[in-house]
Amino acid sequence: MPFWSDVTSPPRVVRDTRLIFLRCLRQTLRSRVAVVFGVLQPLLYLLLFGPLLSGLAGVRGFGGGAWQVFVPGVLVQLALFGAGFVGFGLIADLRSGVVERLRVTPVSRTALLLGRVLRDALVLAVQAVMLLAAGFALGLRAPVWGVAAGLAFVVALSVSIASLSYVLALRTRSEDAFAPLLSALTLPLMLLSGVLLPMGLAPGWLDAVSRCTPLRYVVDAARAAFRGDYAGAAAAEGALVTVVLLVVSVTLGARRFRRENA
Repeated sequence: MPFWSDVTSPPRVVRDTRLIFLRCLRQTLRSRVAVVFGVLQPLLYLLLFGPLLSGLAGVRGFGGGAWQVFVPGVLVQLALFGAGFVGFGLIADLRSGVVERLRVTPVSRTALLLGRVLRDALVLAVQAVMLLAAGFALGLRAPVWGVAAGLAFVVALSVSIASLSYVLALRTRSEDAFAPLLSALTLPLMLLSGVLLPMGLAPGWLDAVSRCTPLRYVVDAARAAFRGDYAGAAAAEGALVTVVLLVVSVTLGARRFRRENA
């Protein structure tokens, strides 16, 4: 059943989504340090790993320059891990009874997901801008519209990953089960998507396996955008994969929230 099936009153869903979004945002603003520390790891990748690639500008897969290849990859890595871990917050809400209290309210079940993922997307967008500022300071040069397009890919990806993270959290309902499952999924996805090094450097079999992961196409599309290539195959494939991933993940998330709060 599609997630919009319970959207009988769009104004009500918008109003409820806004209420849930503001509530979640207030929680985030009470711990601003967590937002800063959330960007610390990808920032260290930029500072300590990025310079190692500066001599590879002429190597296959590094067209456009090392920073135009590496910064989009780090942004996707930020979305993968930043949005992937949001399920821990939902598990805490389950344990404290917040989700149980919301069950007795008339709030739209779809809004329960949308309000959360919109907060997650906003947090990731702020962190991504911080990373971009560091990238430009280190030597990144990219067209403004290319950066905006790459940022749109990353934010859309974060909504998808956050939705799936909430689905996993609702199924496991325990940090002890959620954490190892999340690690088992995110690590191979990170390595196979080519966020650190372009998969064009990989042997044929590894490149073929990489093409079975959706993140590979989002990474390639973000890199194409940073090069100013908006009409190539990489941008088209990335846009298609991003839209499909967005619809499927939000549908799964809304269905799970609706079942949980039925």
